[in-house]
Amino acid sequence: MAAANSHQPVLVLFITFVVAAAIVLAPTTCTAQLTCDFYQQSCPQALQIIRSVVNKAINRETRMGASLLRLHFHDCFVNGCDGSILLDDTDNFTGEKTASANLNSVRGFDVIDEIKATLNTDCNGNVVSCADILAVAARDSVEILGGPSYSYEVQLGRRDATTAVLGDANRNIPAPTFDFSQLLSIFQSHGLGLQDLILLSGGHTIGLARCTTFRDRIYNDTNIDPEFAASLKEGCPVNGGDNNTTPIDSTTTQFDTVYFKSLLQKKGLFHSDQELFKSDGSDSDNLVQHYANSPEDFKVDFGASMIKMGNINPLTGYAAAIVLVPTTCTAQLTSDFYKQSCPQALQIIRSVVQRAINREARMGASLLRLHFHDCFVNGCDGSILLDDTDSFTGEKTAGPNLNSVRGFDVVDDIKAALNRDCHGNVVSCADILAVAARDSVEILGGPSYSYEVLLGRRDATTAVLNDANRNLPAPFFAFSQLLSSFQSQGLDLQDLILLSGGHTIGLARCTTFRARIYNDTNIDSEFAASMQKGCPANGGDDNTAPIDSTTTHFDTVYFKSLLQKKGLFHSDQELFKSDGSDSNNLVQHYANSPQDFKVDFGASMVKMGNIKPLTGSDGEIRLNCGKIN
Repeated sequence: MAAANSHQPVLVLFITFVVAAAIVLAPTTCTAQLTCDFYQQSCPQALQIIRSVVNKAINRETRMGASLLRLHFHDCFVNGCDGSILLDDTDNFTGEKTASANLNSVRGFDVIDEIKATLNTDCNGNVVSCADILAVAARDSVEILGGPSYSYEVQLGRRDATTAVLGDANRNIPAPTFDFSQLLSIFQSHGLGLQDLILLSGGHTIGLARCTTFRDRIYNDTNIDPEFAASLKEGCPVNGGDNNTTPIDSTTTQFDTVYFKSLLQKKGLFHSDQELFKSDGSDSDNLVQHYANSPEDFKVDFGASMIKMGNINPLTGYAAAIVLVPTTCTAQLTSDFYKQSCPQALQIIRSVVQRAINREARMGASLLRLHFHDCFVNGCDGSILLDDTDSFTGEKTAGPNLNSVRGFDVVDDIKAALNRDCHGNVVSCADILAVAARDSVEILGGPSYSYEVLLGRRDATTAVLNDANRNLPAPFFAFSQLLSSFQSQGLDLQDLILLSGGHTIGLARCTTFRARIYNDTNIDSEFAASMQKGCPANGGDDNTAPIDSTTTHFDTVYFKSLLQKKGLFHSDQELFKSDGSDSNNLVQHYANSPQDFKVDFGASMVKMGNIKPLTGSDGEIRLNCGKIN
């Protein structure tokens, strides 16, 4: 969810693949994420080729830009961005082209075929996937029709599906008749949120629609401008004219914000579009109003949501077409990774975490912090758990971790219980950290099973002390340093605000906030004085103080503290400086929207949990979390 009238980019959630390594029959090079330079070696001119063909197609028929954008959307919403929408029917399956949302509607297949033929010729072989062609062609279409120059950087490396499922296309593509709850539900089922719903719906700023998709709205809806409805009835009679088309907004070949302005005037063409703005003061209303008046924000944030969508369940590694050796690589981390090997794994982890928090409520914050400090150092690979060896010095003695991170004994208890009850070494230490963090949030006040943890990570076989010192954001960081640190991990401003909100639970050592309470000016004087009692100018480094006043309850008091200049860390107060910034707007929003915070925090945790996971044959499953096998 998003604050009203704020610019909140949401960057890509890298959805990666997992593997049962023991079953791989030959060496593989499965990679952990999509990258923008995937074809740099194999076909460096690939993007220019795609752009050239798309440009020619749009010059021939401007409408084609909207068609190519829609192809990518309809592909991604059906079992992920895998090019399955392009498959013709075979004796083995009926493809997606005849699904109700696609039949006589999706188009541009000839342009994709032209792009593919050109790439195969100029790249000297079958190098670029059809799924990647769809993603790049959609981006280029946006830019050619008025989006900013290279409005977003497409992540590449998808592979193509070898099947398609008609029934899934009928179920998963949102219909123009959907109401708001149905729209939001289907977007959330794909890992997207309210802001993504608003932004991606904004893609309707280009293109035409068939009478059959909006007839019911113009004859039956009440939330519609009557003159607008009457004008559309001329070309869309009650009976007949199903394939007559009309522009979705009045500047149908220009990528702009007229679509949002139309909603404000009750002139949304689809019922589903007008559901986004109902003059009810909702977050959805606020976002529509914001983007109607902020064209630059819309273009930038639309790109961010397109990247997120483009990373829905991509096939990677040797998961799909052009498989040269037998493998069991699949396309992603999955919530049911241990369903066969240890179906009780999550219950076991939850049980041990619950007991640990019952003994010491602070432990919940410690387990949450372990996961964060693990992921920010070369990815979510359990490297923070490794003890020093003759070969490397681990991360435990890094500046941000020494005498600070804790909970290793709880992780060891979880691992021992899993090894026993799963009858072997099945569950990785990296996955334990991810699940224990989620369970800690829920036990301390987050919503029941507040987010679904994706699983299938493997464990690092080394750790790098210097990387921990470099990559973990410090409590004395300025805002620019914080944002830079998060962006280097593929996270953005909203993630920075939300994940910092994890400070709603836990304690902090005097040494981490002493400089703030004695030297900062952006601090409530009474709050500073009260903190100085337990944290003298000299000595008492290990004395602790609650980070907010409800330190064992997962709530929004942390954000309310920032509004009162009572952030404990300098870095926390940097998020709110009463300067009207996007950061300020987000802090204010979450301070007053506890449910939004809990839901959106979960989404950012999933994103963070997907930073460079080791999968496939990379790494190992450690028998003991503190030692490599």
